[in-house]
Parts: sequence; C-alpha cells; structure tokens
Amino acid sequence: MTQRLSRAEAPTHETWRLEDLFPTAESWQSELDATLADIASVSVFRGRLAERAVVLLECLEATEQLMMRMLRVGTYAYLRFSEDGSSPINQGMMGRVSSAQAQIGAAIAFLQPEILALPDGTVERYLQEEPRLAPFGRRLEQILSNKPYVLSHETEAALAALGEVFSAPNTIYQLGKSGDMTFESVRDSKGQETPVSFATYEETLELSPEASLRRSAYLSFCDGLKRYRNTFGGTFGAEVKKNVAMARIRRFKSATHMFLHEQEVSEEFYRNLLSTIQDGLAPHMRRYVELRKKVLGLDQVMYCDIEAPLDPGFRSDITYEEGSRLILDAVEIMGAEYAQIVRDALQGRWIDRADNIGKSTGAFCAPVYDVHPYILTTWGGNMRSVFTIAHELGHAVHMVFSSRNQRLVNTDISRVFVEAPSTFNELLLARYILGQQCDRQMRRWVLMQMLATYYHNFVRHMLEAELVNRLYALAEEGNPVTAALLSQLKGEILQEYWGGVVKIDEGARLTWMRQPHYYMGLYSYTYSAGLVTATVVAENLGKDSQAAAEQWVRVLKAGSTKRPLDLAKMAGVDLEDEATVRRATDYVGRIVDELVQSF
Repeated sequence: MTQRLSRAEAPTHETWRLEDLFPTAESWQSELDATLADIASVSVFRGRLAERAVVLLECLEATEQLMMRMLRVGTYAYLRFSEDGSSPINQGMMGRVSSAQAQIGAAIAFLQPEILALPDGTVERYLQEEPRLAPFGRRLEQILSNKPYVLSHETEAALAALGEVFSAPNTIYQLGKSGDMTFESVRDSKGQETPVSFATYEETLELSPEASLRRSAYLSFCDGLKRYRNTFGGTFGAEVKKNVAMARIRRFKSATHMFLHEQEVSEEFYRNLLSTIQDGLAPHMRRYVELRKKVLGLDQVMYCDIEAPLDPGFRSDITYEEGSRLILDAVEIMGAEYAQIVRDALQGRWIDRADNIGKSTGAFCAPVYDVHPYILTTWGGNMRSVFTIAHELGHAVHMVFSSRNQRLVNTDISRVFVEAPSTFNELLLARYILGQQCDRQMRRWVLMQMLATYYHNFVRHMLEAELVNRLYALAEEGNPVTAALLSQLKGEILQEYWGGVVKIDEGARLTWMRQPHYYMGLYSYTYSAGLVTATVVAENLGKDSQAAAEQWVRVLKAGSTKRPLDLAKMAGVDLEDEATVRRATDYVGRIVDELVQSF
C-alpha cells in the first residue's frame, strides 16, 4: 500500500513558496501584531466622517491599508492550514487570525453606519468636492444600497466582535474534514491495498476505470461520511440558523434575499437561472448517463459511476511539465500579457500540488493583492488534473489583472462573475486540444472532460443550490435542520433530476457532506452563472479571436468596478436573457450528440 506523505516529506518543488508572503512564521507573527497595533489608524476617524470630504477619504484609505495587511497575514495562515490542517501549529495560526479579524471587524464597524447616517446627498457632494474619492465610488454606492439593512453602530460592532463565533460552523466543518475524518482502505482487482481520503477519492478513485475499485472506494467513502453525519448535520444546521437569524435582524425578506443583495442580483434572475439550466440540461445529462450504462455494461448506474471514464483502457497520464506546456500553448491566443501570468504561476511556485496528510481537498486560488495569488490542488498525474490547474489559473489571471489595474477596494469580485474566468480557461484548454490533431480516444476524452465541467457547474452545483433553496425555506418556517432532513432533501432532489437513470442510494443522499460551499452563503449557483458567461465568450473567441480576447482581457482588468451582470454584458453576455442561458445548455447538448455518435 502506498503511504501518504507527511507535509514535511512533501517534495519542495511540489509545494508553494510561502516565503513570498513572509520569510518565516516569526515574521508573520510580528506583522500580525503590528497590524493589530495599527487599528487606531482607522478608529481615530470614528465620529468624524461628517466633517468634510477629505476626512472620509483619509478614513477609507487607512481602512484599505489596514485590510491589505490583514488580508496578507490572514491568507498566509489560511494557506498554512490548507497545506496541513492536522498541524496544531497551523490550527493555532488560524485561531489567532480569526481572533484578529474579529478585532479589526469590530474596530471598523462604525464606518458603514456612520456613512449611512450622513444627510442625504452628502456622499454625492463629497465625491464632487474630492476627486481622490473616485476610486471608492463603487464601494460607497454599495454601502448606500445597504441603508435599509444596517443596524446601529453599537449593534454592528457587537456583531463584528462575534465574527469568530459566526464562522465556527465552517471552521468545525473544515477541521472535521481535514483533521478527523478517516476512511478504510480498499483493494483493487489485483489485491493491492489502496488508501482512501477525501483527496484520493475525489481526484482518482471516483474516476477509476475499474468498476470494482471505484464502487468499493465509494462504499468506504460513504461509510466514513456516515460516521460523521450527525456532527456535520448539526454544523450545517447551525450555519443555516445563523443566516436565517441574521436576515431577520437586518430586516431582509429572507436569507436568500440577504445573499442576493450582497451579490447585486435579483431573486428573479437567480430563480430563472436555476430553472432554465435544470430544465434545459436534464434531458441531455440523462442521455449521457444512458450512454454510460450502455458503454460500461452496467446493470444500473450508481452515483459513483457518473464520472467514470467511458474508455476504460484509455489512460490520460501526463506529467506536470507536459501539462504546463499544454496550458501555456492553449492560452497563447489570449495575448502575451495573459500568457506571461500563466507562465509565472506555473514556474514560480504559486501552485501547491503535493499530496500529503492533512492537506485540504479540492482546489482553490487565493488572492494576495500586493504579492501574487496562490493555488492549491492535488496533482493526480492525469489530464483531469491539468484541467483543474487550468481552472485555477483562470482565477489567478483574473486576480493579477484586477490587482494591477485597480485598487484593493475594487478587486472584490462578485461571486456571480468570479467563476467565469476560471471556467473560460477550462474551455480554452479544451478548445486548443480539440483543434489539434488528436486520436479518436483523446478527442472523446476531452469531450467527456468538458461534460465533467458542465456536470460539476450546471448539475452538481445547481442541485446544491436547489438543496439550499428548500432547506432555507423550511428553516425560515422554524423546522430543525438535521442530518436526516438533509439526506432526505438531497435524495429527493437527485431522484427528481435524474428521473430513475441513476440509483440514488444512501451514499448519494450524503453528498451534502462533501461541499464547503454550503458554508459560504449562496455560492454554488454562481459557478453556473460563470460557466454561462464563459461558454458564450469561448464561442465568440471562435468567431473573432483577437477582438474577443482583447475584450475579455479588458473585462478582467475592470475588477469589481462594475456590477456582475454589467461585467458579463461588457463581455457580450446578457445573463438575464433566457436565450443566452439556453445557448449554453444547447452547447452541452451538442457535446453529448458528438459523444454518442463516437461510439
């Protein structure tokens, strides 16, 4: 059996270079202490914002500088915890950061209520009187939009001071997932023992061409989930109840209304997007599953079979160096500046790809405004891993472009748009490979990978959003959130969507335990919004590559200076038009058509 490495044993070249942030943990601690000591640089402005425009400017500038420092020290701790959540040292760093964030949050809590307390028209007058306030115009607009929902300064300060407590459900979930949860090893058809972890299951075992290994790993994985279902159910329930209570305290119509207000989109847009994608895609995905059943010779398609390779004999093995070259070739069409950012990330140790005990599962890209982004993934030695890295590099490019061209205050990208650059990068890679001379099996594999992207973003994440819809509706009526209820709702949603073509067993019903998105507000559906945008932009790239590429780069450089739907429109995509959404689901249908015809 292959033993997983400890973090200390992980090869250095497979890990990220956190020294770009802080040379040592001691220097990090010093900066954290100094940042906390500098809170007075902001709090000194309390009660003074009504004096004149320049005072508001100086306050906003001081707040921005404080947040920049806090983001840097906070990201360092988060990255350390992500690389090894089982380490008591890293756990301690996260604890200190959480406490510091709560202190800073409480110290700056006066800012929004005090701005909102200014007489009507004052902010607009300040913007005219002081041109240096212009970069803060979008942020001030957002603050003014919160006026019906902001509480007194004292209440806001109290809520901010409880920030560490409010984040506890997510913290407990992450600790349980990375530090406590274990799974029984399984054996493949040759009798070789294979360890099971969150990372190995989701990155390799769930995708194994060997049905017996894939299903035995699934059973082991589900057994592990089952042991923690009540604990995680309680954690999930606490998160939901917290958000329901906060929505009521702030006088929102519902928790959903609260989340969507923050994202600057309407409930009508949100619900239309969910229904249009679910209704438009279900027939195509059911047809795809039926193809799987036929090609793989399965009596019944289980939940763990949805992503199994259709060419069991075909291996997409690739080295990290080969994958990096492929990505670089694919992004050349986007211009030299775009390609150079990708090159810097691949070659400059922005990416942590090692597999070690305690490492966080999945993949993410974390921004650091005044340094560079960091990417976490687990390298699986296959093309799927290449696509994962391409996805995260899309985020990295966006973050770098945004940071180079905007102040920190204008780099906080709405979740409704944030997944567009990442999924676009995946489609860019697929487009490049399919445009090359490749054999029948490789073309088929790329088509399946594209379908995997649409499955994750248009199916899995949209069904997560559907669970959130139903769950919050019940919670707002006073129903308790339990593991049993979560499994029941998840099972009903999956059964409705798949219409009997997939067996929905206990393991499938427990998939609510697999995603951290539930602890991030209304997040899951935003992947779908981003992929609709990415699909249309990628199609436009095929019509006029240079113009479409330049247009997309301009959008990425705009940061958060526009609302998310306006950013999409800037890229030529109207997300409020159902025809635009159907254009994306129809595209998936054409991929399924080609795949069916290839067998």
